[in-house]
Amino acid sequence: MAFYGERRPLDCSIPHELTCETPCPSLKLYFLIGILSLSALSIALLVYVYVLLSRPSKKREVPAKGTNSRESVGPSYEVFLSFHGRDTRHGFTDFLYRGMVETGILVFRDNESLHVGQKIGDELLQAIQNSKIYIPIFSENYASSHWCLRELAYMVECTSKSNGNKEILPIFFDVEPDDVKLKTNLYSEALLKHQKKFCTEVESWKKALVNVDKIKGWNLQKNER
Repeated sequence: MAFYGERRPLDCSIPHELTCETPCPSLKLYFLIGILSLSALSIALLVYVYVLLSRPSKKREVPAKGTNSRESVGPSYEVFLSFHGRDTRHGFTDFLYRGMVETGILVFRDNESLHVGQKIGDELLQAIQNSKIYIPIFSENYASSHWCLRELAYMVECTSKSNGNKEILPIFFDVEPDDVKLKTNLYSEALLKHQKKFCTEVESWKKALVNVDKIKGWNLQKNER
């Protein structure tokens, strides 16, 4: 784990020699999973300290199920996780989520069915509005998802209007800051593919990516291949 600006190798890939016919996982696999979980736990603990310091002394009231969070006092969640499911859901994101939840942080993490239907989409944006800390996990396919980009743009908008009460803490997971700055083809080509269908939103997504890249975050990298 390293803060943005540093580079510390982190090989989180599954060895190519492992297949469904492999009789038992290798020690290397256990070692890689251990590194991944420790990295996520380290970040979770740092986020916990940040949340703890930012919590009001008065006990927060968590809205009851079914309550409109727009009408609730304070954010419904302390942390909102934005990530590309295929890249990190069952690995790094899961470790990070569980690490934060176990320390008592109220975390929003969507599920696979959340984006089905416009009404649920509105609920997702509402969860962003009612969260205090945003953690976008930039990964290889993050920009290929219009929902990830839509979340990011709304996080930037909410942060800019919060008078310093909301924060974005980005994680660069196996991508370089230059990828997020759109200085390479990785995210730039993904945005080009969105241009035809989401032409009215792409420009705001570009601005959000460049804006977030200026923020200090964590840089987790795999070994060079």
